[in-house]
Amino acid sequence: MRGTIRTRSRPRSCWRRYSIQVLKNLSACGGFEVCDDMVSKDIMTPLVALLKECSTGLDANQLSPEKRIEMDKNYIEDIANEAINLLWNVCECSSTAVHIFNKEGCLEAVLLYMKKFSTNVDLAISAANCLQAVTEDNPDLLYSFNASSQQVLETVMLCPESTMKHILLRTLTAGIIWNIKGTIPPGSLGSMINAILKIFSESLAIDAGETIIRMKEAEKNRLKLAVEGETEENMSDVTENCVLSEDYDLEEMPKGKVKKGENDIFDFLPPDQRELKEVTALLMAQQTALEIIVNMCCSEDPSDDEWEELSSSDESDFMENSYNDGSGLLMSPLCLSDEVNSAFLNNLIPKKILEKTAFPNSVALDICMHNPSWKPLIKKLNAVQCRALTCLQNILLVSDMDCLGGASLQSIAQHLSQLVFAKMELPTDTEFLEAVTSALRAVLQTMASKNISQQSVTPEQLWTLCEAGMNSSSASVKVNIVSILGISGSILAKGQDTAEKLKVIGKFLLEVAMKESSLVVAGEALDALFDVFADGKEAEKAAVEIRLLPALKEFQPVFKMRMRKGKGKYSTDQLCVLDNVKMNLRRFIAYQETLGKSPTCNNEEL
Repeated sequence: MRGTIRTRSRPRSCWRRYSIQVLKNLSACGGFEVCDDMVSKDIMTPLVALLKECSTGLDANQLSPEKRIEMDKNYIEDIANEAINLLWNVCECSSTAVHIFNKEGCLEAVLLYMKKFSTNVDLAISAANCLQAVTEDNPDLLYSFNASSQQVLETVMLCPESTMKHILLRTLTAGIIWNIKGTIPPGSLGSMINAILKIFSESLAIDAGETIIRMKEAEKNRLKLAVEGETEENMSDVTENCVLSEDYDLEEMPKGKVKKGENDIFDFLPPDQRELKEVTALLMAQQTALEIIVNMCCSEDPSDDEWEELSSSDESDFMENSYNDGSGLLMSPLCLSDEVNSAFLNNLIPKKILEKTAFPNSVALDICMHNPSWKPLIKKLNAVQCRALTCLQNILLVSDMDCLGGASLQSIAQHLSQLVFAKMELPTDTEFLEAVTSALRAVLQTMASKNISQQSVTPEQLWTLCEAGMNSSSASVKVNIVSILGISGSILAKGQDTAEKLKVIGKFLLEVAMKESSLVVAGEALDALFDVFADGKEAEKAAVEIRLLPALKEFQPVFKMRMRKGKGKYSTDQLCVLDNVKMNLRRFIAYQETLGKSPTCNNEEL
């Protein structure tokens, strides 16, 4: 493997480039296991040396005029592009590779490749992808960023070109700057965040569906002109040959030659897909922007040690202080800093996110479906929609409604309901179902907190969604479903003559809690039960009729046993959440027992 990268034949030989390309493809397809194996076999030593060698070759100021003539810069840039993609793959999958990146000072070489954006945007994009991955959660690298490094990033981020590839490059660079925001002086933080979100706003403002339609038409016209140009050239060659040759039949030769030339052009036209690459770049830019916006909305999570400490006992002080009837599962709160919130509003980010949650343009989808080379764009279009739904979920939890461009919670809930129930059959794509139910959960939760009634999801639709969701293979979808049911039930509990509906909800949640194989889903179902039957005459009546208290008392030791057995299966933060559910279960049982002793409740039982 190391020998493959070090292989040298003639300076202009393609062997070196192809061998690195093979390693790059292996690292991309093989995932963590292959990348770890490559790093363990010391692929980083020759790879780092190659990257530095290429960066020296690209720096014309360091070469003599004679050497500059000998050096084929296109060849060097091709090798550098393959090498930087290989580096990107292994660094995404291996912390050891990231450590070597830091130690060997690869930052300088990567930044040099980014500086080539005006002449080789593909190389700059590869370098930006790599640097964005490496700067994520890598505090050791922050010390390497000086004023010169930041100037390079600023120059790239302000590049004026308007192609989709340059939009992608600017988006990736904005992501890098967000990752290294710790190096930005506090006085410049607000303007930096605003500049980042301005780039994201420009990317999200572009209609991907319309772009696909326009680019496909441009491709069609370009290929048509190319065919006509080739045909005219062949006709000219044929005519010339006919004039010069006395042995050929002057009548038949041109006719036959032209037809063969046309067939050759259609059959062997090079697969030049510049328009497809532009659309792909746009979709990658939008997906990247949305993913970074999600990160902007999330607060820092507690460390693993903190979670271990929190989940070490059943009765920790933290749990005692955190308990709040009906508050739901313990979750790290989301928050927006003043700088981020202001920049969100200035650049209309939430409004544009909401627009991106709609289904892709049907005409664009039809184009992609009927053109094999464009068909992979469908998956990218769906990915953008799913990221937008995740963004919407977080925006609803961290910001006020003013930032959504006038959209009301009712209209958002209606929009999400239409996404789910627009077709005769419910969606089965797990990623989409997880994203849309997460967003629906967030909007219903926000509406409930503001005492806003919801009519966007009918009871029939809710039950259809519940049945479909619980058949999903995704635990996240199931968690969202039981949470939505819990929110709906807690609202019903405040009304009148709702006991029958509450009984149905209670039985469903009890069954999920007792029979669901995932302890996380079972815990969420219990938490939903606590919310539904926390208060209200109708809830008390329904709880008695479905024998909720005896069922929970019987299930309590089973849940504790499952938690003990599941300690190795779940993460520390999941166990901490489950610890909280276990304690709330004990308290809820005690609460239900006090209700059972009340005169009102005893009279109703009689």
